[in-house]
Amino acid sequence: MSRIDQMDAFTRGYLEAALWSETDNDCEPLDDKFDMQDLSQECIIRADQDCCTFRRVGLGLLAEAERQGRDESHQGHDFWLTRNGHGVGFWDRGLGEVGKKLTEICHQFGEIHLMEGDDGELNYE
Repeated sequence: MSRIDQMDAFTRGYLEAALWSETDNDCEPLDDKFDMQDLSQECIIRADQDCCTFRRVGLGLLAEAERQGRDESHQGHDFWLTRNGHGVGFWDRGLGEVGKKLTEICHQFGEIHLMEGDDGELNYE
């Protein structure tokens, strides 16, 4: 079983958002020609580490977000989108103060982006 098959819903949602929100050098969506199998092992490990750290820091807030209807997959999406400054994320999900605090935590992680490496795998730039 691959590391992707063993991935939790939060990290899977995070990487799914990365694939559909990022573009290649021709401004084409990455998910038009790549899927999670194309992510480098380093990329998967870092995603897992970042997601675990974020979940540990925001544990109580994420539990409240889930009570308000944001399941783990959606939370993973929001972590990717919010940390990278997209026009949607925790801050606009109707979560009030919880969304604001989660957004502040996301910003501490800084932006990160995917790019195709010389080996054809997707890596962080």
